[in-house]
Amino acid sequence: MPDAGSQSYKTDVIIIGAGPVGLFAIFELGLLGLSSHVVDILDRPGGQCAELYPEKAILDIPSRLKITGQELSQDLMAQAAPFHPTFHFQQMAEKLEKLESGHWRLVTDLGTVIEAPVIVVAGGGGSFMPKKPKLERLEEFENKSLFYSVRKMEQFRGKNVLIAGGGDSALDWVVNLQPVVAGMSLVHRRNEFRGMQVTVDQMYSLVEAGKVSLQIGDILRLNGDNGQLKSVTLKNAEKGEWDVACDAMLAFYGLTMKLGPIADWGLNLEHNHVPVSTENFETSTPGIFCIGDMCAYPGKLKLILSGFHESALMAHGCFHYARPNQKLRFEHTTSSSAIQAKIGAS
Repeated sequence: MPDAGSQSYKTDVIIIGAGPVGLFAIFELGLLGLSSHVVDILDRPGGQCAELYPEKAILDIPSRLKITGQELSQDLMAQAAPFHPTFHFQQMAEKLEKLESGHWRLVTDLGTVIEAPVIVVAGGGGSFMPKKPKLERLEEFENKSLFYSVRKMEQFRGKNVLIAGGGDSALDWVVNLQPVVAGMSLVHRRNEFRGMQVTVDQMYSLVEAGKVSLQIGDILRLNGDNGQLKSVTLKNAEKGEWDVACDAMLAFYGLTMKLGPIADWGLNLEHNHVPVSTENFETSTPGIFCIGDMCAYPGKLKLILSGFHESALMAHGCFHYARPNQKLRFEHTTSSSAIQAKIGAS
Protein backbone atom coordinates (compact mmCIF):
# COMPACT_ATOMS: atom_id res chain seq x y z
CA MET A 1 0.00 0.00 0.00
CA PRO A 2 1.26 3.55 -0.70
CA ASP A 3 1.50 6.12 2.08
CA ALA A 4 0.32 9.72 2.15
CA GLY A 5 3.70 11.27 3.02
CA SER A 6 4.78 13.44 6.01
CA GLN A 7 4.24 10.64 8.54
CA SER A 8 6.36 8.52 10.87
CA TYR A 9 6.76 4.76 10.71
CA LYS A 10 8.69 1.90 12.28
CA THR A 11 9.54 -1.32 10.44
CA ASP A 12 12.13 -4.09 10.33
CA VAL A 13 13.80 -3.11 7.06
CA ILE A 14 13.83 0.01 4.88
CA ILE A 15 14.40 -0.83 1.21
CA ILE A 16 15.56 2.02 -1.00
CA GLY A 17 14.49 1.25 -4.55
CA ALA A 18 11.37 -0.48 -5.88
CA GLY A 19 12.95 -2.10 -8.92
CA PRO A 20 12.80 -5.87 -9.48
CA VAL A 21 15.57 -6.59 -6.97
CA GLY A 22 13.99 -4.38 -4.31
CA LEU A 23 10.60 -6.01 -4.89
CA PHE A 24 12.04 -9.52 -4.60
CA ALA A 25 13.81 -8.45 -1.40
CA ILE A 26 10.37 -7.83 0.15
CA PHE A 27 9.52 -11.47 -0.52
CA GLU A 28 12.79 -12.88 0.82
CA LEU A 29 12.57 -10.74 3.97
CA GLY A 30 8.93 -11.69 4.38
CA LEU A 31 9.78 -15.39 4.35
CA LEU A 32 11.85 -14.71 7.48
CA GLY A 33 9.05 -12.74 9.13
CA LEU A 34 10.57 -9.31 8.50
CA SER A 35 8.44 -6.33 7.48
CA SER A 36 9.48 -3.79 4.84
CA HIS A 37 8.93 -0.18 3.88
CA VAL A 38 10.07 0.76 0.38
CA VAL A 39 11.11 4.24 -0.79
CA ASP A 40 11.32 5.11 -4.49
CA ILE A 41 11.48 8.41 -6.37
CA LEU A 42 9.28 7.08 -9.19
CA ASP A 43 5.49 7.04 -9.01
CA ARG A 44 5.16 3.28 -9.51
CA PRO A 45 7.04 0.04 -8.80
CA GLY A 46 9.43 -1.56 -11.27
CA GLY A 47 12.31 0.91 -11.35
CA GLN A 48 14.40 1.06 -14.51
CA CYS A 49 12.85 -2.18 -15.71
CA ALA A 50 9.30 -0.79 -15.88
CA GLU A 51 10.19 2.83 -16.60
CA LEU A 52 12.68 2.48 -19.45
CA TYR A 53 11.57 -0.72 -21.17
CA PRO A 54 8.11 -1.75 -19.95
CA GLU A 55 7.28 -3.58 -23.19
CA LYS A 56 10.77 -4.84 -24.06
CA ALA A 57 11.29 -8.59 -23.70
CA ILE A 58 13.62 -9.85 -20.96
CA LEU A 59 14.99 -13.28 -21.88
CA ASP A 60 17.12 -14.38 -18.91
CA ILE A 61 14.60 -14.70 -16.06
CA PRO A 62 14.63 -18.36 -14.95
CA SER A 63 11.57 -20.38 -16.09
CA ARG A 64 10.25 -17.49 -18.20
CA LEU A 65 11.01 -17.82 -21.91
CA LYS A 66 10.10 -14.15 -22.36
CA ILE A 67 8.70 -11.49 -20.04
CA THR A 68 8.38 -7.72 -20.33
CA GLY A 69 9.61 -5.30 -17.71
CA GLN A 70 6.03 -4.39 -16.83
CA GLU A 71 4.96 -8.03 -16.51
CA LEU A 72 7.94 -8.84 -14.31
CA SER A 73 7.15 -5.88 -12.04
CA GLN A 74 3.51 -6.93 -11.74
CA ASP A 75 4.45 -10.52 -10.91
CA LEU A 76 6.96 -9.42 -8.27
CA MET A 77 4.36 -7.12 -6.69
CA ALA A 78 1.91 -10.03 -6.53
CA GLN A 79 4.59 -12.24 -4.97
CA ALA A 80 5.38 -9.59 -2.34
CA ALA A 81 1.71 -8.78 -1.56
CA PRO A 82 1.20 -11.42 1.19
CA PHE A 83 3.82 -9.63 3.28
CA HIS A 84 1.99 -6.28 3.14
CA PRO A 85 4.86 -3.92 2.33
CA THR A 86 4.33 -0.17 2.58
CA PHE A 87 5.48 1.88 -0.41
CA HIS A 88 6.55 5.52 -0.31
CA PHE A 89 6.51 6.50 -3.99
CA GLN A 90 7.64 9.82 -5.49
CA GLN A 91 9.96 10.36 -2.53
CA MET A 92 13.74 10.49 -2.34
CA ALA A 93 15.61 8.95 0.58
CA GLU A 94 17.35 12.14 1.68
CA LYS A 95 18.73 12.03 5.24
CA LEU A 96 19.99 9.07 7.25
CA GLU A 97 21.14 9.08 10.86
CA LYS A 98 22.07 6.44 13.42
CA LEU A 99 20.03 6.56 16.62
CA GLU A 100 21.26 5.73 20.14
CA SER A 101 19.15 2.58 20.00
CA GLY A 102 21.27 1.36 17.10
CA HIS A 103 18.41 1.79 14.65
CA TRP A 104 18.45 3.99 11.56
CA ARG A 105 16.24 7.00 11.04
CA LEU A 106 15.57 7.84 7.39
CA VAL A 107 13.84 11.05 6.25
CA THR A 108 12.57 11.55 2.70
CA ASP A 109 12.41 14.82 0.82
CA LEU A 110 8.66 14.95 1.58
CA GLY A 111 9.30 14.68 5.33
CA THR A 112 8.30 11.03 5.76
CA VAL A 113 10.24 9.52 8.69
CA ILE A 114 10.96 5.78 8.88
CA GLU A 115 12.88 4.01 11.63
CA ALA A 116 14.34 0.52 11.26
CA PRO A 117 17.32 -1.55 12.43
CA VAL A 118 18.30 -2.27 8.82
CA ILE A 119 18.71 -0.31 5.57
CA VAL A 120 18.85 -2.10 2.21
CA VAL A 121 20.02 -0.07 -0.78
CA ALA A 122 18.50 -1.57 -3.93
CA GLY A 123 18.58 1.55 -6.07
CA GLY A 124 20.15 0.12 -9.22
CA GLY A 125 22.54 2.73 -10.58
CA GLY A 126 21.13 5.41 -8.27
CA SER A 127 18.07 7.61 -8.16
CA PHE A 128 16.14 8.46 -11.27
CA MET A 129 16.34 12.21 -11.82
CA PRO A 130 14.32 14.16 -14.38
CA LYS A 131 15.97 15.35 -17.60
CA LYS A 132 15.44 19.09 -17.72
CA PRO A 133 14.73 21.13 -20.84
CA LYS A 134 17.47 23.55 -21.90
CA LEU A 135 15.52 26.77 -21.38
CA GLU A 136 16.44 30.14 -19.94
CA ARG A 137 14.90 31.12 -16.60
CA LEU A 138 14.20 27.45 -15.81
CA GLU A 139 15.26 27.64 -12.16
CA GLU A 140 13.07 30.70 -11.61
CA PHE A 141 9.94 28.63 -12.16
CA GLU A 142 11.01 25.21 -10.81
CA ASN A 143 8.94 23.89 -7.89
CA LYS A 144 6.73 26.98 -8.10
CA SER A 145 4.85 26.60 -11.34
CA LEU A 146 7.14 24.19 -13.24
CA PHE A 147 7.34 20.58 -12.04
CA TYR A 148 8.83 17.26 -13.14
CA SER A 149 6.40 14.98 -11.32
CA VAL A 150 2.95 15.00 -9.77
CA ARG A 151 3.20 14.59 -6.02
CA LYS A 152 -0.43 15.53 -5.30
CA MET A 153 -3.13 15.87 -7.94
CA GLU A 154 -4.98 18.43 -5.83
CA GLN A 155 -2.09 20.83 -6.38
CA PHE A 156 -3.29 21.27 -9.96
CA ARG A 157 -7.04 21.40 -9.40
CA GLY A 158 -8.66 24.30 -11.24
CA LYS A 159 -5.43 25.34 -12.95
CA ASN A 160 -4.54 25.77 -16.59
CA VAL A 161 -1.94 23.04 -17.02
CA LEU A 162 0.54 22.46 -19.84
CA ILE A 163 2.21 19.05 -20.08
CA ALA A 164 5.35 18.65 -22.20
CA GLY A 165 6.50 15.25 -23.45
CA GLY A 166 5.50 12.30 -25.58
CA GLY A 167 6.07 9.22 -23.41
CA ASP A 168 4.02 7.21 -20.93
CA SER A 169 4.40 9.67 -18.03
CA ALA A 170 3.23 12.66 -20.07
CA LEU A 171 0.27 10.82 -21.57
CA ASP A 172 -0.75 9.17 -18.28
CA TRP A 173 -0.94 12.54 -16.55
CA VAL A 174 -2.83 14.15 -19.43
CA VAL A 175 -5.50 11.48 -18.99
CA ASN A 176 -5.49 11.46 -15.17
CA LEU A 177 -5.25 15.19 -14.53
CA GLN A 178 -7.68 16.36 -17.21
CA PRO A 179 -10.81 15.83 -15.05
CA VAL A 180 -9.49 18.06 -12.24
CA VAL A 181 -7.87 20.94 -14.14
CA ALA A 182 -9.49 24.01 -15.68
CA GLY A 183 -7.57 23.61 -18.95
CA MET A 184 -5.12 21.09 -20.36
CA SER A 185 -2.54 21.45 -23.15
CA LEU A 186 -0.15 18.77 -24.36
CA VAL A 187 3.03 19.90 -26.11
CA HIS A 188 5.21 17.54 -28.15
CA ARG A 189 7.70 18.19 -30.90
CA ARG A 190 5.92 15.84 -33.33
CA ASN A 191 2.54 14.19 -33.73
CA GLU A 192 3.92 10.76 -32.81
CA PHE A 193 4.00 9.38 -29.28
CA ARG A 194 6.05 6.75 -27.47
CA GLY A 195 3.43 5.78 -24.89
CA MET A 196 1.26 2.67 -24.72
CA GLN A 197 -1.30 2.69 -27.54
CA VAL A 198 -4.28 2.55 -25.22
CA THR A 199 -3.14 5.76 -23.51
CA VAL A 200 -2.34 7.42 -26.85
CA ASP A 201 -5.89 6.60 -27.97
CA GLN A 202 -7.33 8.05 -24.75
CA MET A 203 -5.37 11.25 -25.27
CA TYR A 204 -6.59 11.64 -28.87
CA SER A 205 -10.17 11.06 -27.71
CA LEU A 206 -9.82 13.93 -25.23
CA VAL A 207 -8.38 16.13 -28.00
CA GLU A 208 -11.29 15.31 -30.31
CA ALA A 209 -13.74 16.09 -27.49
CA GLY A 210 -12.15 19.51 -27.02
CA LYS A 211 -10.95 18.67 -23.49
CA VAL A 212 -7.21 18.72 -24.35
CA SER A 213 -5.38 21.11 -26.66
CA LEU A 214 -2.64 19.29 -28.59
CA GLN A 215 0.22 21.58 -29.59
CA ILE A 216 2.94 20.31 -31.95
CA GLY A 217 6.15 22.28 -31.61
CA ASP A 218 9.29 22.95 -29.58
CA ILE A 219 9.25 25.02 -26.40
CA LEU A 220 11.21 28.21 -27.05
CA ARG A 221 10.84 30.11 -23.79
CA LEU A 222 8.94 30.42 -20.52
CA ASN A 223 6.98 33.58 -19.76
CA GLY A 224 5.98 34.90 -16.35
CA ASP A 225 7.13 36.73 -13.24
CA ASN A 226 8.32 35.82 -9.75
CA GLY A 227 8.22 32.09 -10.44
CA GLN A 228 4.68 32.10 -11.76
CA LEU A 229 4.20 31.01 -15.36
CA LYS A 230 1.76 32.90 -17.56
CA SER A 231 2.48 31.24 -20.89
CA VAL A 232 4.95 29.18 -22.88
CA THR A 233 6.21 30.22 -26.30
CA LEU A 234 6.29 27.43 -28.89
CA LYS A 235 7.81 27.25 -32.35
CA ASN A 236 7.56 25.04 -35.41
CA ALA A 237 8.39 25.37 -39.10
CA GLU A 238 4.79 25.85 -40.22
CA LYS A 239 3.41 28.33 -37.67
CA GLY A 240 6.52 30.12 -36.50
CA GLU A 241 6.15 31.28 -32.88
CA TRP A 242 3.02 31.35 -30.74
CA ASP A 243 2.11 31.45 -27.05
CA VAL A 244 0.10 28.90 -25.08
CA ALA A 245 -1.35 30.21 -21.82
CA CYS A 246 -0.76 28.19 -18.65
CA ASP A 247 -0.25 28.74 -14.95
CA ALA A 248 1.41 25.37 -14.29
CA MET A 249 3.70 23.22 -16.42
CA LEU A 250 4.72 19.57 -16.10
CA ALA A 251 7.82 18.54 -18.05
CA PHE A 252 8.30 14.84 -18.81
CA TYR A 253 11.45 14.52 -20.91
CA GLY A 254 12.66 11.23 -19.50
CA LEU A 255 14.93 10.28 -16.63
CA THR A 256 18.63 9.98 -15.94
CA MET A 257 20.46 8.14 -13.17
CA LYS A 258 22.33 9.92 -10.38
CA LEU A 259 23.70 8.58 -7.12
CA GLY A 260 21.83 11.23 -5.12
CA PRO A 261 22.00 11.66 -1.32
CA ILE A 262 23.33 8.11 -0.85
CA ALA A 263 26.73 9.53 -1.75
CA ASP A 264 26.66 11.49 1.53
CA TRP A 265 25.83 8.57 3.83
CA GLY A 266 29.40 7.62 4.63
CA LEU A 267 29.45 4.38 2.64
CA ASN A 268 32.62 3.28 0.90
CA LEU A 269 32.24 4.06 -2.79
CA GLU A 270 34.19 2.79 -5.78
CA HIS A 271 33.25 4.48 -9.04
CA ASN A 272 29.74 5.20 -7.69
CA HIS A 273 29.28 1.59 -6.60
CA VAL A 274 29.14 0.19 -3.06
CA PRO A 275 31.55 -2.66 -2.14
CA VAL A 276 29.85 -5.45 -0.19
CA SER A 277 30.63 -8.75 1.47
CA THR A 278 29.37 -11.64 -0.64
CA GLU A 279 28.46 -13.54 2.54
CA ASN A 280 25.40 -11.36 3.13
CA PHE A 281 25.84 -8.24 0.97
CA GLU A 282 26.47 -5.97 3.93
CA THR A 283 28.40 -2.76 3.26
CA SER A 284 31.29 -1.40 5.28
CA THR A 285 28.67 0.23 7.53
CA PRO A 286 27.06 -2.31 9.88
CA GLY A 287 23.31 -2.54 9.35
CA ILE A 288 23.36 -1.19 5.80
CA PHE A 289 23.17 -3.71 2.96
CA CYS A 290 23.36 -3.18 -0.80
CA ILE A 291 21.98 -5.40 -3.56
CA GLY A 292 21.40 -5.05 -7.28
CA ASP A 293 23.34 -3.01 -9.81
CA MET A 294 24.75 -0.59 -7.24
CA CYS A 295 26.68 -3.18 -5.24
CA ALA A 296 30.21 -4.22 -6.20
CA TYR A 297 32.20 -7.39 -5.53
CA PRO A 298 34.63 -9.60 -7.51
CA GLY A 299 32.83 -11.29 -10.40
CA LYS A 300 29.72 -9.12 -10.11
CA LEU A 301 27.32 -9.40 -13.06
CA LYS A 302 24.67 -6.70 -13.51
CA LEU A 303 21.80 -9.08 -14.08
CA ILE A 304 18.36 -9.20 -12.48
CA LEU A 305 18.85 -12.86 -11.61
CA SER A 306 22.09 -11.97 -9.78
CA GLY A 307 20.11 -9.44 -7.75
CA PHE A 308 17.59 -12.13 -6.81
CA HIS A 309 20.42 -14.30 -5.43
CA GLU A 310 21.82 -11.29 -3.55
CA SER A 311 18.37 -10.62 -2.04
CA ALA A 312 18.17 -14.09 -0.50
CA LEU A 313 21.55 -13.88 1.23
CA MET A 314 20.92 -10.27 2.25
CA ALA A 315 17.67 -11.24 4.01
CA HIS A 316 19.53 -13.70 6.22
CA GLY A 317 22.04 -11.00 7.13
CA CYS A 318 19.22 -8.57 7.99
CA PHE A 319 17.53 -11.08 10.29
CA HIS A 320 20.32 -10.90 12.85
CA TYR A 321 19.89 -7.12 13.16
CA ALA A 322 16.09 -7.14 13.20
CA ARG A 323 15.76 -10.17 15.52
CA PRO A 324 19.00 -10.20 17.55
CA ASN A 325 17.53 -12.47 20.24
CA GLN A 326 16.08 -15.05 17.88
CA LYS A 327 17.69 -17.95 16.09
CA LEU A 328 17.26 -17.98 12.33
CA ARG A 329 15.55 -21.13 11.19
CA PHE A 330 16.09 -21.83 7.51
CA GLU A 331 13.15 -23.52 5.78
CA HIS A 332 12.36 -24.46 2.20
CA THR A 333 9.15 -23.09 0.70
CA THR A 334 8.39 -26.54 -0.72
CA SER A 335 8.23 -28.20 2.69
CA SER A 336 7.40 -25.48 5.25
CA SER A 337 3.69 -25.35 6.02
CA ALA A 338 4.25 -22.10 7.94
CA ILE A 339 5.76 -20.37 4.90
CA GLN A 340 3.12 -21.80 2.59
CA ALA A 341 0.42 -20.42 4.88
CA LYS A 342 2.06 -16.99 4.83
CA ILE A 343 2.02 -16.77 1.07
CA GLY A 344 -1.33 -18.48 0.60
CA ALA A 345 0.17 -21.50 -1.11
CA SER A 346 -0.80 -24.20 1.39
